Amino acid sequence: MEQLRLKQAQTLLKEVGKSVKTSEGFKDPTEGKINSKIFGEIQNLLLESEEFIYISRPDHHLSPEEALIFCSNLLEIRDKIDTILVDFGVLKTENWEDEIDKLSREFIFLTPKANFKKSLTRWGVDPQRIVVAGVPLQIEDMRILNPKIPEKALEPIKVKIEHVKNDLDRKIQSFNPKKVLVVVEKDKAGEILAERAEKLFNSSTIKNENIKDMEIQDFLRVLKEI
Repeated sequence: MEQLRLKQAQTLLKEVGKSVKTSEGFKDPTEGKINSKIFGEIQNLLLESEEFIYISRPDHHLSPEEALIFCSNLLEIRDKIDTILVDFGVLKTENWEDEIDKLSREFIFLTPKANFKKSLTRWGVDPQRIVVAGVPLQIEDMRILNPKIPEKALEPIKVKIEHVKNDLDRKIQSFNPKKVLVVVEKDKAGEILAERAEKLFNSSTIKNENIKDMEIQDFLRVLKEI
């Protein structure tokens, strides 16, 4: 168990080290919305860190292994606090959108929903590089998603599938991307779209439990790793 915690701490240190940093200098806060999810994560990390106060009594000396876990917690806390301060304008971010704009020029993005396209556009992806499928890429996949769908209802879906594929082909020819990148949530429809796109276009996939709640810096980090 202790070895697992050490490995997690080492991984976290690398991830925090690669994370996008804020620029120096503090500004007066503006109005904003508290990210309660991140705030709760900070509280949990503080409670985990407090444990080292008790286990290190009376001199509070930490071994190298304990120091690794303790400091990784503090770095993650700092990273999350910075995120909240950015939301209130106290810290100014590096221009994440510009960096995403540059990196995303290597891809065509395929996503199943229009609101996912809005998130990608807000993060800095050129909307011309995004294709919203709205349907699976093969009619057989529609039958998997809805086994009771009437045959008549499949005809207009076949037309939509052809439109999506044609749109993808046009954008691939126009932009000559390095790769098609599928952005989906971890549900049945997302899994099916990602698997089919991989077979048809040799695509890669970004999966998230909830795209709307995905942080811009997490999206940027994934783009850098692909």
